[in-house]
Parts: sequence; C-alpha cells; structure tokens
Amino acid sequence: MKGRALLFTAFGLLAATAAAAQPRVVAHRGHWQAEGAAQNSLASFAAAAELGLYGSEMDVWLTADDGLVVAHDRVYGDTQIDMERDKERIIRSIVLPNGENIPSLDAYLRTVREYPQTRLVLELKSLTDLRREDRAAAKIVRMIRRYGLEERTDYIAFSINACLAFRKEAPDSRVFYLEGDLAPHRVKALGLTGIDYSKEVLRAHPEWVVEAHGEGLEVNVWTVNDEADMRYFVQLGVDYITTDRPEVLLRLLGGR
Repeated sequence: MKGRALLFTAFGLLAATAAAAQPRVVAHRGHWQAEGAAQNSLASFAAAAELGLYGSEMDVWLTADDGLVVAHDRVYGDTQIDMERDKERIIRSIVLPNGENIPSLDAYLRTVREYPQTRLVLELKSLTDLRREDRAAAKIVRMIRRYGLEERTDYIAFSINACLAFRKEAPDSRVFYLEGDLAPHRVKALGLTGIDYSKEVLRAHPEWVVEAHGEGLEVNVWTVNDEADMRYFVQLGVDYITTDRPEVLLRLLGGR
C-alpha cells in the first residue's frame, strides 16, 4: 500500500506540473515516412526540418576503417554488410529505399547545417570494443565542431562508456542515456543531461519522470507512435517525445 500511495503522490505532482509546457517533438530516424525520404537518409532530416520539428534523431556507426556512417541496423537488410566490421566504401554502396546511398556522417552534417532551426539528436551505436567507442566519440565531436553544430547537437547512447566518452570530449554538451536500467539519481551522478528511455520503461517507472526533474534532468521517451501513448506521456510531463509519426503528435499537441 505504501508503494501505491507514493505512486499516486507522484501522479498528483505530475498533474499539477504537466500542463506547464508541452513536450517537444523529435522525429525517429528523421521524418522518414515523408514522401521521398527513408530512415536515416538526408531527405528524412530535411523533411523533419520542413515539418518544423524540434529535433531529428539518427544513428552513427564507426566502420572497420574508422569511417562514420549513418544507419540503424548493424546488418542492413539481406546484404550481410556489417556496419562495424566492413569498410565505409562497401557500406556506402548500399542504396536506401528512396534512392540515396547510406550517407557518411560528413554528408549528413552538411545537410543538418542547412536547417539551423532543427536540433540534431545523434546516437552512437554500441560497439564491440570500448576503445573504438572512445575513438568514435572523439571523431564525432571533432566533426560536429568542424560544422559549427555544437550548440545544436544532443548525444545519446545505450552504452555508458559512450555517454562518458561524449562527456569527456565535449564537457558542455548534452548527453542522454538510453538503456533504461538506471534510476535518475544514478544518471545524475554520472554527470549526464537526462534519461532517454523507452515507453515500456517509463510506463513501468512513471515516478522516474518526477525524480528526474527533481534531479535537474530532462526526460525523453521513445518510440511513441500510438495516440493513446502520446496522450499518456504528454500527461506524464516528459520533456521530449520521439516518434515515427511526428505529424500525428504535432496535431495532438495543437501545433498543426
């Protein structure tokens, strides 16, 4: 009974504060369902920007020859090409459904620079060697600086090591943890900006939203595509919602 009472208290606090600000909308792998786009394509970031979204999320791998490519799955479709174990030239030969090739991070950031109103949410995919994660984070941060995108980029990762590598390479940057296995006070102790947890994790631990805010952390939830889930997390008071259906969430929020 004590646990239930605490949960009701948490929801009471949320009800009092959730209406203060609506969550910001982040496109998952870009607005890839837009006409002419594909997941993690240049067109998907442009489409997210043109929709007026707060941010657009994407995924980065370090290739076998230390290139940086933008893709989600370790192995793309039925190609048998491994993003971490194959060379950049081979990976970039893959053609996406919209006709683009898998982009290099360099090409992707050139597109990001063209849309200064849209934030980049960059995920470093977990690598088999933590030293390679460190190297990837350092290379990514250098490239972000080269394009002048430091103030517009959030870093996210499932790997604690990767999160700490970003924090080391860019001490003033915004870094969010994805795995969902740490309570907010533990994320705070690591010096990170916030939690970026799945909808399943935050439904199981709705009190973590209140705790995170109490620790001065921000909260993102992913990947929220169902309208009922969208309403739930708006009411819960999260700061950001990542979705494959940004136009639906914008409409629900009254922005379209």
